[in-house]
Amino acid sequence: MGNTPISERYKWVILAILTTVYVFNFIDRQVLVILQEPIRVELGLSDTQLGLLTGLTFAALYVILGIPIARLADKGNRKNIIVASLATWSLMTVLSGLSKNFVHLFLARMGVGVGEAGGSPPAHSIISDYFPSKQRATALSIYSTGIYIGILIGFVTGGVLAKNYGWRVTFYLLGIPGLLFAIMLYFVVKEPIKGRLDSTDLGDGNPILKEVLSSLLKKKTFVYVALASGFHTFGLFGFSNFSASFLSRVHQVDVATAGVVLGLAMGIGGGTGTFLGGYLSDKLSHRDMRWYIWVPMIAGASALFFNYLLFFSETVSVVYFAILMVSFLTAFYLGPTIAITHSLVNAKMRAFASAILFFVLNLIGLGGGPLVIGMLSDYLQPSFGDLSLRWAFCATFISAIIALGFQYLASKNYLNDLETSKLSE
Repeated sequence: MGNTPISERYKWVILAILTTVYVFNFIDRQVLVILQEPIRVELGLSDTQLGLLTGLTFAALYVILGIPIARLADKGNRKNIIVASLATWSLMTVLSGLSKNFVHLFLARMGVGVGEAGGSPPAHSIISDYFPSKQRATALSIYSTGIYIGILIGFVTGGVLAKNYGWRVTFYLLGIPGLLFAIMLYFVVKEPIKGRLDSTDLGDGNPILKEVLSSLLKKKTFVYVALASGFHTFGLFGFSNFSASFLSRVHQVDVATAGVVLGLAMGIGGGTGTFLGGYLSDKLSHRDMRWYIWVPMIAGASALFFNYLLFFSETVSVVYFAILMVSFLTAFYLGPTIAITHSLVNAKMRAFASAILFFVLNLIGLGGGPLVIGMLSDYLQPSFGDLSLRWAFCATFISAIIALGFQYLASKNYLNDLETSKLSE
């Protein structure tokens, strides 16, 4: 964009567009969750296979390809990478509807993972070049609400469409709009200068993976918040990816009702929590920068009680309320975590740094959570029958406590690491 001034209105338009891309990201990623019971019945799948499809299959390529794609983003045009990624994962969502067996669906979901690997890191980097440091957690949290808007739309429309037209048509109808939006994105979004809001001279070179890893691994704060995010999302994805099956088997809720309830509870609760996590962190950081860690830490600890209600209450209305509260409180972490990561590196490392953060987050959380819960459920099924998921979910309490421990350690190191980062620029 050269040195052309950017209007206040335009940067918010860009944020809205990128957030919409993230909405498509999670519609296409999470729609499989609401469809997995009819798919399981038709294709004869086990919970372990469902855990592979909704977790490890997607996560494997997502985390592996995220880093080289982020390298391209730090070197070249980030907008074009997002356009190509959106088009790819939307097409693969459409192709998911053609699956005749587990292998076909496995390959299609791998394709979704390939496309989505190029979505968030370039978007994080663009946002950090449109918004100054004191607005970044808020902006990144607004962007991250796309997760929960996508879940809301994917679950509600997915459940209704599946009930009326079947799971195959649902994949078609939810994948096609992303292809059309990719065309609009190409013509509307302008690529900003990297580091345009940073005061330091970034030089002409681009960092390599070894440099970014070295820079991040020297910061104990990053190591701790990345691991905290991984174990935090272990529980998040472990439950959410089996949430529709849990309501169906334990509380006899039909697919359309489950879609509406989960969509509204996770969408509204998670979206509100994501925004507040960033907003409160930005506001309180004027007193102490460690509030970027303390805010999600306090919220995560508060969620443990509602997790207990969610898993063990026999009253379905209480379960619905608990889903809302768990979604709200566990969503506080993402915006502040990305903002912390970006505060520890220079502007030309941001997409790379986000990719490394998401590598750890998704490898442990998305790759491990659904798979471990699925395997535990299959193991416990002979003893507990349809209640096996309830007891498998207990693993999420352990992961939540581990996450809180890493957040505590991060809070002890952040001020020192932040000062070191400023001195090295």
